[in-house]
Amino acid sequence: MLSGMSSPPGPQDATSPIRQRLEEWLAHLENGRGTSPHTRKAYRLDCEEWLRLLEGHEADPFRPGRSAIQAWFATLHHRGDAPATVSRKISAVRGFYRYLRKVGAIDQNPLEGIRGPRQEKHLPDFLPVDEMFALLDARRPGTALGIRDRAILELLYAGGFRVSELTGLRWKDLDLRDGQARVLGKGSKERIVPIGRPALAALQAWIDVRPSLLKGGKDPGALFLNARGGPLTPRSVARILESASREVGLLRRVHPHAFRHSFATHMLDGGADLRDIQELLGHSRLSTTQRYTHVTLRRLQEVYHSAHPRAAGDRDQGSDPGPGEGRHTDARKGGRS
Repeated sequence: MLSGMSSPPGPQDATSPIRQRLEEWLAHLENGRGTSPHTRKAYRLDCEEWLRLLEGHEADPFRPGRSAIQAWFATLHHRGDAPATVSRKISAVRGFYRYLRKVGAIDQNPLEGIRGPRQEKHLPDFLPVDEMFALLDARRPGTALGIRDRAILELLYAGGFRVSELTGLRWKDLDLRDGQARVLGKGSKERIVPIGRPALAALQAWIDVRPSLLKGGKDPGALFLNARGGPLTPRSVARILESASREVGLLRRVHPHAFRHSFATHMLDGGADLRDIQELLGHSRLSTTQRYTHVTLRRLQEVYHSAHPRAAGDRDQGSDPGPGEGRHTDARKGGRS
């Protein structure tokens, strides 16, 4: 097994050839591909961990052997890293070596073709329409913060925003006259998101009272402010949703992304084209949006098996209609007619 799992990088690390290349790659991700700071931070940590492991194994970081890679996998396994975490680490290191090959630093990517562990696919967690409407009505405007919270809930559902996109909105990004917002999504990709009338009304009410939270201080420009007049954080939005969920008595924990999933699922149920939903959500690939079709299909199957007279006929074979019962009624109970 490789050693050095938790040892911090030494002072010579920053000037080593491999770490100079790592800095170049991270700069390329920022300037050339617009990768988010969060992603770059995760990639840095993953690659630094990999390089420390190679140092403990005394392996050439530019040409690590198969045994070093296998020892790395064994270390991750024994540590109990989740499949998603292992896949991310492999993706980060593989991307780093792909860059090294592109710039001519190596002849072959040692991790090319290596994939992470198989992951269980989870369907998006969404709210039924009635629960969503109950949440939207949970915050009764009475105070500036209550008006703000109502606008947040309405906007999350109206536009399918990621929570980082919502908190990154500036009030100047809104066009209330045309009912739309300019959003900066992943990879610094900009898109225009339409906003429905209820959300527009809630936003207008918030904008009217928004100056009251500035308290004479400098305006940070963010659309949504906290009680001290500073920009609202994603964690604060999550707490607002948790509080609203308790108010309406929901047993589930509602996270901000559930609003995005609900937006897409309800749009699809309403007949929206999948490519239109892809554009509204800012997905770069249609395959990412297609998972919502699985949600809809699963629900259709549940409705079918519970409502169709012959859908569940195999469960109680041989049961005959009792006195006074018609064949159609018996079939709904699971018998065969």
